[in-house]
Parts: sequence; C-alpha cells; structure tokens
Amino acid sequence: MQSLPKSRLLRFVEQAFHLAQRAVARYSSKFSKRRYTLHQHIVLLCLKVRKNTTYRTLLDELIEMPRIRRAINLDELPSPSTLCKAFNRLDMAVWRVLLNLSVTLLPTNGVVGIDASGFDRSHASKHYTKRTKLTIQQLKVTLLVDTKANAIIDLHVTTTRKHDSQIAPSLIKRNADEVAALLGDKGYDDQKIRALAREEDVRPLIKHREFSSLHKAWNARLETDLYGQRSQNEAVNSRLKRRYGAFVRSRHWWKQFRELVVGCLTHNIDKTL
Repeated sequence: MQSLPKSRLLRFVEQAFHLAQRAVARYSSKFSKRRYTLHQHIVLLCLKVRKNTTYRTLLDELIEMPRIRRAINLDELPSPSTLCKAFNRLDMAVWRVLLNLSVTLLPTNGVVGIDASGFDRSHASKHYTKRTKLTIQQLKVTLLVDTKANAIIDLHVTTTRKHDSQIAPSLIKRNADEVAALLGDKGYDDQKIRALAREEDVRPLIKHREFSSLHKAWNARLETDLYGQRSQNEAVNSRLKRRYGAFVRSRHWWKQFRELVVGCLTHNIDKTL
C-alpha cells in the first residue's frame, strides 16, 4: 500500500519540534521527572493555538493522531493540567527566542512595516482587575512585519494607551540588524524616530502629518510602490484575528502577552510550509 503524504499539520509539528530543539534544553531542570520534554510541551502549546482549541480537546484529538505523536516521540499523553503548568513555566524570553528563530526560516528582504492593532480580551481575572482597579478591555499589539514573506519579526504588547511614537524606538533598537527600511503611517511621525532609525542604519519611510504644504510635498516624494507595501501589516493583523480566533484566552492578562507571541510564532511556522 502506498504511504500517505505528509499533511500540512504534520509538517507544522515537525517544524515546531525542530525549532524547539534549537531553542531550549531537553528538560527544564536536572530535577525533572523526565516524563515529557520541553520540546514536546512547546509543540503541543503551538498546536493548541493553531487549532484554536482547549487543552482537553487537543489531547482528546491526539488520541487519533499516531503520526503526530510519533513525530514528537510522544508515547503517552499528558493531562490538561500538565500542559497548563508547562505554559506557566515557559517565560516570555523563551517564546521570543523561538519567534526569532522562526524568522530565519523565511526569505525576508529587510523592508519592514510597523503598525498597531487592538486585540479584544475578555478572559482576564476579574478578581485581579477589581483588586488593582484596572479596566483592561484591549491589548494594544504593535507588529513588525517583513513585507516579502509576511513574517512577524517582533511585537510589542501593552495594556496602556501608550502612543505609537513611544513604542517604535524599542522595536527599532531591538531589530536594527534585520531592518533596512521602516514603513510607518502618520502615527509614527516623530523626528526622534527618524533620527534613531538613521543612527541604526535604517531608512525611515514614515508619512508626515500634513500641517502645511511642505508636509504634503514630503509625503508626495515618498516612493509609492515601496511605501504601499505597508498594507501587509494590516493583512497580517487580519490573518491573526481571523485564522487563530480568540487565542488570547488566558484569565490572567500578563499570560495573554505570551499567548500573543505564541500566535505570532505559529503564524511564522505556517508561512514556512
């Protein structure tokens, strides 16, 4: 009987497993029970976000997925609480390393767009928000997106009303080596951002707010074809919300930051398939 070809889901799992092996050690501690590896935990958490499901439903489906289990050397299934605790233990830094590694698998061109979007979150801990007198209705997510591969290079997440011009500098400094040209709308119209970009050898293509005919002339001189690629940011934002749905579901708002990074990582892995 002819063997079946690899499904897109199987190739996703293999790619995520490969990245996990590059990013982290096999076990989190020398005192680990060594029943499951960190690599397996990372793949299962990415798979949960990709399928936009719960821990319990994912593990129930894995019973009927022997090829998926074999790809990550999973002999027995963990309990839902085991996966939940694994997600709590994995720091944001680990997910950022995985995100950076996923970008290296894609053919980027250095032309990067920056844009922000709001992600609804309705699952934050009610007790926490009441005790700290916080009213958090949305997470403001700023993405750096490569225009050639639609890869998410980096992201910034906040629950505050911080202006775009205050967020951009940290993203520019952190990714100066990967960015050759930065495309931004009028929300990033700030001379400090332009000066910082030039110091980091990044070409800023940011529209000016039009307070005079001079500003209109500067905007008219922007390379239309190059600046028009900034629309890829909107396409990626829309894809994240449409494809992965409400994956920002953790009850604690600080864990939702990590869930967004996992969503971006999952997006990049999908682009490699």
